[in-house]
Amino acid sequence: MSFENLYEYTAAQFEIVLSVFTLTAAVFAAVLVYSIATAGSISPRYRITSYLTGVVMVSAFLELGLLALRWSESFSWNGSSYVLDGDLFSNGFRYMNWSIDVPVLLTQLLIVAGITGGVFFKRWASFVVAGLAMIWTGYVGQFDEVDGGSQFWTWGAISTVFYLWLLYVAWQTIRDARATASPSVSKLFSFVWILFLVSWTIYPLAYLMPQLWATADGVVARNLIYSFADISSKAVYGILLAVIAQKVSAEEGYKPAIESSFWVPKASAGAQ
Repeated sequence: MSFENLYEYTAAQFEIVLSVFTLTAAVFAAVLVYSIATAGSISPRYRITSYLTGVVMVSAFLELGLLALRWSESFSWNGSSYVLDGDLFSNGFRYMNWSIDVPVLLTQLLIVAGITGGVFFKRWASFVVAGLAMIWTGYVGQFDEVDGGSQFWTWGAISTVFYLWLLYVAWQTIRDARATASPSVSKLFSFVWILFLVSWTIYPLAYLMPQLWATADGVVARNLIYSFADISSKAVYGILLAVIAQKVSAEEGYKPAIESSFWVPKASAGAQ
């Protein structure tokens, strides 16, 4: 049982969580529109990254909608606080959504980084195996999050091992991309690495919240952390990869990318 079901909530606490769900869903909807609107300014070689961002945004939007609906249905106002009075609230929706989004997000990185051939398939397989194993082992562990028993810590540790493997492959990919990129694109890949480190590493903080702050305020903090991480690792990440893809497209002489960008590489300024 998710530890969200253990507490009563003030009107402010309840509304903050619901508002966070709503805001995050709205961000995903906005980025979906952005990814569709800007896809044409990216060369066909990299354009699939915009479509994959769209897949992630739709998946994440639906997940946040389900979370908001379940949150509203699980608790009711008794005159002084919101108390559990319906279906149990569950973070399982998050894990199912991550099972879709994580492999897609990592595939986008390989595409924009220009990884091809056997290296692409080797790293893609590593990303998928490490990503899904990280999610599913963490999912098993969270079933024991209320008691904080051995299952919670053991499976959480195993999930972390897979995360470190995933992090290493991501670092390899970004390192290789920077080695052949122009200075401005290389700088953007550095931002991707920082974003990756920050947004993906704070997820475990939310996972540990039942043991770090076992109160209603801890529930609010957990959902704020999850939403910040989701927006950073999906929405901001997707936009940043689109910007990189557009810049690389312009450098390679793709005219729509040049015309739609404030940044025009000298080598491509006269491209047809």
